[in-house]
Amino acid sequence: MTGTRDHTDGVDGVDEAAASAFAEEYGTKLPPIAVVIAAYDEERGIGEVVRSIPAAVAGHDTAVIVVVDGATDKTAAVARECGAMVCDVPVNRGQGAALRLGYRLAREGGAEFIVTTDADGQYDSAQIPRVLAPVLEGDADFVTGSRLLGRQETYDRVRRLGVHVFAWLVSRLTGQRITDTSFGMRAMRAEVTGAVTLRQPQYQSSELLIGVISRGYRVREVPATMRLRAAGATKKGGNLVYGYRYSRVVVGTWWRERRGASASPAPGRVSGPPAKTR
Repeated sequence: MTGTRDHTDGVDGVDEAAASAFAEEYGTKLPPIAVVIAAYDEERGIGEVVRSIPAAVAGHDTAVIVVVDGATDKTAAVARECGAMVCDVPVNRGQGAALRLGYRLAREGGAEFIVTTDADGQYDSAQIPRVLAPVLEGDADFVTGSRLLGRQETYDRVRRLGVHVFAWLVSRLTGQRITDTSFGMRAMRAEVTGAVTLRQPQYQSSELLIGVISRGYRVREVPATMRLRAAGATKKGGNLVYGYRYSRVVVGTWWRERRGASASPAPGRVSGPPAKTR
């Protein structure tokens, strides 16, 4: 998934039309937890991912929202058959744009908490309660899994090294120790997604992470597992391309947030510490 559009790409009518169609099909009342998945040509893997997501976490019902990003296969049909709420966008704009739209659908549907996972089966859905727990308990606003605190199954030494390098870089830039900047399973209070600036069409995980740290949200990491891709092929390019583009997003986001903080030195949380959910 590649592209150059930023967070204003909704003005071309794509987001508005997609959100309207989604609300007409599913209504505007979601359960407390929304699991958002961006998917592009993942018909071989999306079904198992959707089926594996728990129907409830800590007594709170979940909904699965799959934003299909201009797929050319049967991703949307398979996701629907497996019980997901599907937002089928006709054009491919990138994972970042798909996730932004998913966040919007979750917020506007009344979800209190948002979880993300990938459509390719690399993350263990059984670990969603672990990732979500600190947010539900009021101890964090944003939680990301970490393969370095947990386990990773990749044999790619370059990718393994890259995880360490980018973790070091983001930790140095933000002043908060981070061990994994690109883990796709995350949990957060829903309003956080509307308070940070999200522009990237790809590699959005680091932009989101740096954004929430820069705005003073409480960020935690928990041990999690990164598995081998269950089906399909990566859309993020080879190691050199991935590393170059990812580093641009990291440094560019940090610089943008730093300049924004200088202009408006009172970001903070949008509504203070959340009450603990019982």
